[in-house]
Amino acid sequence: MMSKSAALDLASSLGGSIAKGQVKSAAEQYVNYHHIYGGEAESRKSNYTDLVNKYYDLATSFYEYGWGDSFHFAGRWHEETFHESIKRHQHFIALQLGLKKGMKVLDVGCGIGGPLIEIARFSSTLVTGLNNNDYQMSRGKEIICAAGLSEQCNFVKGNFMEMPIADNTFDAAYALQATCHAPDARGAYSEVYRVLKPGQYFALDEWCMTDRFDPNNGKHLSIKADIELGNGLPDIRTTHQCVQAMKDAGFEIIFAKDLAKDFPCPWYLPMDPSHFSWTSFQCTRPGRFITRAIINTLEFLHIAPAGSMGVYHFLQTASEGLLKGGREGIFTATFFVLGRKPIGETEIVNDGPRVSGIA
Repeated sequence: MMSKSAALDLASSLGGSIAKGQVKSAAEQYVNYHHIYGGEAESRKSNYTDLVNKYYDLATSFYEYGWGDSFHFAGRWHEETFHESIKRHQHFIALQLGLKKGMKVLDVGCGIGGPLIEIARFSSTLVTGLNNNDYQMSRGKEIICAAGLSEQCNFVKGNFMEMPIADNTFDAAYALQATCHAPDARGAYSEVYRVLKPGQYFALDEWCMTDRFDPNNGKHLSIKADIELGNGLPDIRTTHQCVQAMKDAGFEIIFAKDLAKDFPCPWYLPMDPSHFSWTSFQCTRPGRFITRAIINTLEFLHIAPAGSMGVYHFLQTASEGLLKGGREGIFTATFFVLGRKPIGETEIVNDGPRVSGIA
């Protein structure tokens, strides 16, 4: 249940780097990018930097309250907690990449640094997080400092369509449900390819529409639009488009798989309000009721900025869209692709262990 301190922390941080008096107008500008409010995919793609920055300024404090410091999904085993599944998924990424002590690793779209910290600890690597949102970077630096990993982890401010990083810099790279924000998948993956050393691996965990998605089905299109609105997405690509974009960027595909098929408990379980769990209480029906009441009260008392409830509502749209998409089988949050940048004759390859089975 939301404590008094948690409620005040959420209220005080809501809006990120947006001035408190501008939160309501920023939220209105954000939702107007989307189909439900008359927006078009091409407009979202051409204005994706503003779209994504507004989204994470508005949503990050809610994410951190409800999800912790790792903003991604994972399939789950029976008797496994939500947070255990999240950490296991991060370890899976590290194992797929064959990470070893001292390797330089890039986290593409690193959020506030939860996965970055866990992977650095697990693998004893040097991890750089790429992020273009000032508020998330400031939170991430605080979290890294508190974890005592300032010498092992760092952040670079930049757009993953134009990374401010030299060619052939990193020994490994991963994107953990982040490049779904890219307006052009090939462009984003090509930048990863450029900064990765030849012979090294890129682990991509992507949000995608599945083979069951029918672009001529009105219900399917409505679900897709809800997911895009609630999650700051220009346009969700299909699994086939994702794999083809990796190939077009130059990667050899080691394997591609929807990891959702491997687990008895679906990745969208935390979104299901009928599933009661103390570890994800905020997502349950009583948890949502309490959160909504507190945010509404704090906004009424001018403790939380005007527009806070608007942000809460579009995040609920996200939750409902993700749940429907997962249940219908038309959307997956855990489509995994392991790619390799081809090796040159004089290059040294990382031939560490990779696990091609279950996460």
